[in-house]
Amino acid sequence: MRTTLTLAIITLGASVAGCGMLNKGSGTEINTASDMRNAWTATLATPSTLAGAVQLHGTASWMRDGNDSKVMVSISNATPGGQHPWHVHMGRCGSNGPVVGNAGAYKPLVVNGDGNASENASLSVALPYMNDYYVNVHASPTNMGTIVACGNLAPPVH
Repeated sequence: MRTTLTLAIITLGASVAGCGMLNKGSGTEINTASDMRNAWTATLATPSTLAGAVQLHGTASWMRDGNDSKVMVSISNATPGGQHPWHVHMGRCGSNGPVVGNAGAYKPLVVNGDGNASENASLSVALPYMNDYYVNVHASPTNMGTIVACGNLAPPVH
């Protein structure tokens, strides 16, 4: 699991220093060793209801960021040039739960020429201790009703 999360961070284009710290760009740092150990994680996949559709794959992680939290998401096997809005929701995939935090904090995933996209969102919400949460990826800004990838976030296991 640690390898998958590390790859997601590298895919995001993050700058990882040799001391195991991730620079967030605001002058503060996330300690990848301890904060990632406490991250909620999900594997994203295309729902079975979209049989025959291009199968997207991806990962998501939700970690503490001071008193707030940060969500990082990465997808692959998407159509180059596509834009996919995404959000963390309360509940489980398919439950249509409310968006966690400010919906405007989630920048759309913009797919590069290799079919990959990654993005992060800073949320003014503390990392949860319980309940169910999921990440979904929408087909496009004009087709928010079609979910092309979803994954249930799992809390850290200690």
